Amino acid sequence: MSSVYAWYFPYTKVPKFLVYYDGNFNFMIFFPKVCMHSLGELWYRPENFNYLLRKLQLIGALESKNVLPAYNLLDSLTMNIQNVISTRYQLDRSRLLGVLLSTQPCSSSVFSIFGAGKGSCWVPFDMFMENAMDGRHLHAISSVEFLTELSKTLQVLNRATWQETFQALWISGLRLVQRGPEALEGPFPHLYSRLCMLLAIIPLSVATIVKEEVDKLDGGMVSAIKEELVSSLQILVQFSGLLSPPPATVHFANTAARKAAIVLSNLKSGNENLYGYSKDSSAIKAVGNMLHLIVEACIARNLIDTSAYFWPGYVVPLEASSQAQESPWSSLTEGSPLVELKDALMVTPASSVAELEKLYSFAVSGSEEEKLAASKVLCGASLLRGWNIQEHVVQIVLKLLSSFLPLDSGSDGRYVQHMPMLHALISGISSVDAVHILSMYGLVPEVAAMLMPLCEIFGSLPPSDHRSCNFEKASVYSVFSSAFLSLLRLWKFHRPPIENALSRHGVFVRSELSLDFLLLLRNSRSALKNLSNVSKSSIFQLDPSLQKPVYIDSFPKLRAWYFQNQACIASTLSTVYNRPNVLHVANNILKIICHKVPKDGILSVNPQSTSNSSMGSSPPPGVPEDMCQWPTLPAWDVLEAIPFVLEAVLTACAHGRLSSRDLITGLRDLADFLPASLAAIVSYFSAEITRGIWKPVMLNGTDWPSPAATLPVVESEINEVLAKAGVNINISSRPRSVMPMLPLPIAALISLSITVKMEEFSHLHGIIGQGIEICATSSSWPSMQIIGALWSQKVRRWHDFIILACSQSPFTRDNTAVSQLIRSCFTSFLGPLVDGRSCYVANRGVADLLGKTLDERARLVVAPGFLYMRSCRLFPDNNFVCEEILKVVIERARALANDCSSERPGHLRSDCMPLSAASSLVEQISSLAATMLCHAGGLNLIRLLYEHILPTLLLSAGEDKLGSAGHVCSLFEGYALAYVLLWSGASIWGVGETSPAYASIYTSKRQRIVDRHLEFMAKVMEGNIVLGCGETTWRSYVLCFVGLLVDFVPAWILEVKLETLQKLASGLRKWHKGDLALSLLERGGNKAVTSVVESLLGYAGAQFSE
Repeated sequence: MSSVYAWYFPYTKVPKFLVYYDGNFNFMIFFPKVCMHSLGELWYRPENFNYLLRKLQLIGALESKNVLPAYNLLDSLTMNIQNVISTRYQLDRSRLLGVLLSTQPCSSSVFSIFGAGKGSCWVPFDMFMENAMDGRHLHAISSVEFLTELSKTLQVLNRATWQETFQALWISGLRLVQRGPEALEGPFPHLYSRLCMLLAIIPLSVATIVKEEVDKLDGGMVSAIKEELVSSLQILVQFSGLLSPPPATVHFANTAARKAAIVLSNLKSGNENLYGYSKDSSAIKAVGNMLHLIVEACIARNLIDTSAYFWPGYVVPLEASSQAQESPWSSLTEGSPLVELKDALMVTPASSVAELEKLYSFAVSGSEEEKLAASKVLCGASLLRGWNIQEHVVQIVLKLLSSFLPLDSGSDGRYVQHMPMLHALISGISSVDAVHILSMYGLVPEVAAMLMPLCEIFGSLPPSDHRSCNFEKASVYSVFSSAFLSLLRLWKFHRPPIENALSRHGVFVRSELSLDFLLLLRNSRSALKNLSNVSKSSIFQLDPSLQKPVYIDSFPKLRAWYFQNQACIASTLSTVYNRPNVLHVANNILKIICHKVPKDGILSVNPQSTSNSSMGSSPPPGVPEDMCQWPTLPAWDVLEAIPFVLEAVLTACAHGRLSSRDLITGLRDLADFLPASLAAIVSYFSAEITRGIWKPVMLNGTDWPSPAATLPVVESEINEVLAKAGVNINISSRPRSVMPMLPLPIAALISLSITVKMEEFSHLHGIIGQGIEICATSSSWPSMQIIGALWSQKVRRWHDFIILACSQSPFTRDNTAVSQLIRSCFTSFLGPLVDGRSCYVANRGVADLLGKTLDERARLVVAPGFLYMRSCRLFPDNNFVCEEILKVVIERARALANDCSSERPGHLRSDCMPLSAASSLVEQISSLAATMLCHAGGLNLIRLLYEHILPTLLLSAGEDKLGSAGHVCSLFEGYALAYVLLWSGASIWGVGETSPAYASIYTSKRQRIVDRHLEFMAKVMEGNIVLGCGETTWRSYVLCFVGLLVDFVPAWILEVKLETLQKLASGLRKWHKGDLALSLLERGGNKAVTSVVESLLGYAGAQFSE
């Protein structure tokens, strides 16, 4: 007798597959047509059972001649499938079936009621954007690339539409601008960098996403994503508080609104040229806000059209009290002289690419005066505030700079001839905001490759009648110093040896940019851009001749200094040096900067020189006889001698043979002579601090500047800032009666920095400012508050900036402070824990985590999340950070279990949290934890999390081991850890295929790391590794992580080895999770097809035998 056997989805009447037996030992297995599809979501759609239904009807027709029992399975199964197709059954996938997988989108009301509130699932956007504003750390990849991949990742993980994703991007960008410390002065990226993120980086990321989606969609669906984008913009009117423009942008917002008002006025008057300006247009004015700036940024990149001008309420007219001034760019395009308009153009950003091209023509073919003016205009307001066309401005600036490359032999005269123009370009891209903007566009490697040949050639030219260097005037030394210091700011040249130490797991403590890495990245990008599919999608297109590989060996002078600098950092200077020329130059410099020292106490780089005939003889060729004048030597020769000078003067000062005042005066004279020497000074002093051989000096106000007047106030304010961020420590460990002291190298460096003129500080801060920070953090001596007190005496208007910078110093050495800050971040985002249960308060979410503004009160208030983002790269032990974050996650998971527990008196059970809310809170906890991990340690820390830290946590036994707090708590522990692991990996690697540039740095590491972790899971399930945690925690962790892989990141499974998938599927079947094992194998790609069929046959045979 023939029979049909059906296997259903758990707790549903929906068949997963069925086996037909004809009574003659012949079997037929049926399942939905797309069950082997790599995208598991399609499997569960009711319409995909049509194919199965037709097959069943065919079987029924074939069996119509036979008399079947009254309980005909075939008819019952057919009826059930028809019910599914007609949507009478809903697949209940959110029940707790061993895996707590949330299927609710982030827009669900559950996210609004519990935890951090609505929008909390997009907190990675806010934290990434705030992290990108830290100008001290430059990025190797474009923020456009990273934000694009992060958007695609969050859209998948949050199960959101593109409208919701775009809306979250705009809101995060608006919050970033509102947090801008406009009233806070100091050498850091200001409001314009934040507006660059909102009005340039985000629109470019959206444009990339829209293009990718349009390429994937059918012709009829192309307009759908554009409509979602428009809807995301229109809904922003509901956020009026965020749309209020900062005072510095009111003019730009009103100008954008005026543009729309002119179009409406021309339409009303019947003017055929809707976008043209007439005499009557000068009287039209309108009130604008941030939405008008966003819309104009989208229109400029062809994301939307000008129909946005007709949105209800978009144009709000304003009675004009005076006529609007005509833009100087209009005068330039009409033929007015560039030189006369230079000052106006430098403070007015260009509004179109055509205006930029007009300016570029002057820079290429104009007179020398016009070339100089064009260079200054390009690096002015158009670079910093031309957000609608900023990527074009950046490209033109780099194109102009690259026009002097490649370096040709015998071309010194050409470089000297164009020295004023080169000086203007290099100085223009050297400001704090300009360097930060170039970093956000991911152009640090390209800029470094362009500066290297300029350093090589100008560092090899001797100066003419040089006495001191003025940054405002073009000279050989000023161009070299600008290019050299700009190059060094792009990588951490002064990192002391402690930064290169290995952690206990054999990886670098921190991964900072190095010159070798920059060149490698630049060359790999050039190779990628040669591919047609990559070059078409690239934002920046430079001359193909400039895409040749660049190696440091091509620049022998730069290479020699590079290796000398590394040698000085790694160890003390060699007492034997076989280059007499260098020692003579060093002695010459010593005599000049120490001219007040008595002749009997004359300093020398070689103490034996008085008895050494070679040193006492006439100087070698090329060294001037007059030792009382600065040497007219190429800059590279001077830089090579400076470390020996520094060793001599520092040693002399330590032994009392050179006064502190003469030391600082001499160093200042050296910096005035060659500003590039500051790099050697910072590098040498930073390295000497780590050696711990220099005694501290007393800051008594006589020999060294005294911070006594402001130190108590500074320490008190630092403690106050830390306390408001949830960190309660005492930063002052010394008694009040003890005079402040600093190690000699730090005292010398801070005293030298105080003498720097403020007009030169924009050029030097990137070198000397970070050098002071490195010295303070590398020394065991608590010195940052002393440095802050000294600097606050010099520049009082920077007081708040100095307090904020000093507030980060405790986290460089104190793990207790780090732990408190981490816990404060979770408390501000999710609310506090009270007696092991969650406590929901009004002030929570992104606003409380990162703050609204830095200057919203009279006193400086810093949110814990903001302080974490500024300090996380300075944490002394990233392993500790990861373990501490996981501890907090486990505590939060146990609190959720208590909230959901039904082990309460009957009259209190109605207070239990529903499982849907618990699943949403697990996601909120995990998203915050994963984001904090990614920013603290990046790719290396995520690798450690997968390969070492989390496996060690699961294997560890003890009283407080995982799974020791009860069954429900154990379940939630496993779920939370699985979510953290997946979110952290997806945030770094992406959920699927990524762009070539992004893949070369991040995604390429994904396959090996994920495969290793799944191999670990398989070995535990096979019994080859003994666990230390509870069985419930382990099972919930495995089931949840595999379920998340299947549902959200099937592309990861494609990259895993087949053997690993088979072992894992076998273990899941032993746990009676055959459906999950089958889903895992199905997503293994073509290599796993045989395993899928075998699994189906084995599963069906096992059920049939029962």
